[in-house]
Amino acid sequence: MKGVVVAVVLAIALAGVCGTVLANPPIVPPVQYEQFCEAQKVSGTGVIDVSTSIIDKKIALEYFNTMSGDGDFELDSEHAYSQNADKLKRNVSSVNGGNESNLNLFESTKMTYSGATPLTGGKSLTSKAFYGGIGANVQELYSVNEMEQDETAFFSSTTPYNPPGTTPENLVKDLKKAGRDTDAVAALMGSNPAHVIGIETKNTFNGTWGTDATWHKIFYKDIKAHEMFTGVFEAEKTIKFHENPVPERVRVPCEGIDC
Repeated sequence: MKGVVVAVVLAIALAGVCGTVLANPPIVPPVQYEQFCEAQKVSGTGVIDVSTSIIDKKIALEYFNTMSGDGDFELDSEHAYSQNADKLKRNVSSVNGGNESNLNLFESTKMTYSGATPLTGGKSLTSKAFYGGIGANVQELYSVNEMEQDETAFFSSTTPYNPPGTTPENLVKDLKKAGRDTDAVAALMGSNPAHVIGIETKNTFNGTWGTDATWHKIFYKDIKAHEMFTGVFEAEKTIKFHENPVPERVRVPCEGIDC
């Protein structure tokens, strides 16, 4: 499918990637953790009705994903959720430079659709401030007659479950003592990115597709980003909100190349 190429990259980080902000430290994980995983491969023609929702107040997570339509459909999907982020490790290019990261939620979708009836749906990923998260939300909505999509959603809000030499409860105190010593913070947190929420997506579509992203902090922060496209497009997009204390490792363009 030919069309206009739209490349939009939005990366928003509070106080920079090399500072430490502990006004809203990571959430201490529950002592007894819960987890859920689903992997599915679907191929066929007919009526489509798929939905997943996860609400966990203990880790400040709200996640919804739904789609419905009638046409030719292929789906290769994974949903993995764990209150213990040490048990869920994935490589996401926009988290810690693509190194293996500890996450509370990871969702990956590879999907193609074609039909006279539009495929409608979307997803919402929220770090709920009321539960102790950072108050950020990322949404995707679409109504398309044709789509090829390769997308990843990711979320983390907790401290390491088994931090070396300390407990999850004492880790929060240790992070406060570390202050803006980013080496000390990195040693304490390991590969856990703390408060991070976002999606990476590559789309080719005929129809309407768009995203909304918000980050609200009462009295001092209100960030909103909205994009919506109708027609025949290709879109590559990253939306991410990240609140330290974990500084991110940013890869240089020619890292690993003798240039």
